[in-house]
Amino acid sequence: MTLIRLSGVTKTFPPQTRGAEPVVAVDDVSLAVAAGEICGIIGYSGAGKSTVLRLVNALETPSSGTVEIDGVDITGLGERELRRLRGDIGMIFQQFNLFDSRTVAGNIAYPLEVAGRPRAEIRARVDELLEFVGLAAKARNYPEQLSGGQKQRVGIARALATNPRILLADEATSALDPDTTQEVLALLRRVNAELGVTIVVITHEMDVIRTLADRVVVMEHGRIIEEGPVFDILSAPRHPATARFVASIIEDVPSGDDLAALRARHPGRILTLDVREGAAAQSDVFAALGAHGVRFEVVHGGINDIGGRVFGHLTLAVDGEPAAVDRAIAAASAFATLIEEDARG
Repeated sequence: MTLIRLSGVTKTFPPQTRGAEPVVAVDDVSLAVAAGEICGIIGYSGAGKSTVLRLVNALETPSSGTVEIDGVDITGLGERELRRLRGDIGMIFQQFNLFDSRTVAGNIAYPLEVAGRPRAEIRARVDELLEFVGLAAKARNYPEQLSGGQKQRVGIARALATNPRILLADEATSALDPDTTQEVLALLRRVNAELGVTIVVITHEMDVIRTLADRVVVMEHGRIIEEGPVFDILSAPRHPATARFVASIIEDVPSGDDLAALRARHPGRILTLDVREGAAAQSDVFAALGAHGVRFEVVHGGINDIGGRVFGHLTLAVDGEPAAVDRAIAAASAFATLIEEDARG
């Protein structure tokens, strides 16, 4: 079931300086997010991804097109209906946006207080969320006494206070170190798996997409340039911008200076094996090479596991008596394609 749908949405802002052209932040975007999905939207600064998030929670209205939440067009809703809608959408931010004057428990309680919930209900819900995010011992602490990861856990708990069906994460890990980032992403996966919350996360970090998302949407200059399951996009990006993002986390086939450096360090011949789900096992290729008495080692690349599915490239240096190397490569090629990166033997 589609929970979030954008249809032909364009958002234009007035010119920033006199005589300038209007700014088209989102340009004819159509997007559907299924209930229970984790959808990642990635793009460089200015791609339009933050504006998409603000359109979903009705902080911005489209210049044209429609935004639907659970089949309801929200672009024409009045203020009362919008307040009810926003109660069903949680939001977490890059800079946490906590109240310094409130304790951890007070920050989590705030949206429930605004909604006019009874005190007993608020206390019970806050206690439940403190346990869920692992901060029960920090209930009386203030934000200045917390680490960055703990602050973001408070932000997540606060966003979940009203039991939203949708959670929007705006660069939620950009201010965190790598280890803390992984802890926060693991918590978001729990939010999705255990609470059934649909999550839309925007980021400029492809590793966040790889770790968290089911599906990825790539934006550039306000448009969607590529989208699909994370495995499909990471293993075979089609657009140059997507390929640049993927290259930041995936070891590709060596070329140029990288290949020259490998050639200088390793004697023999340099070959690359494409590893992909459903293809021949690496062990068959390695056994075929080893059976002919040649030496070989993996010198570049790696294997990536995305949701239990694997892909990657392994670059090998194969060395030995030339005729034996030829026979070994011919035998291994019966199991998989070996691309010779440097034909010098």
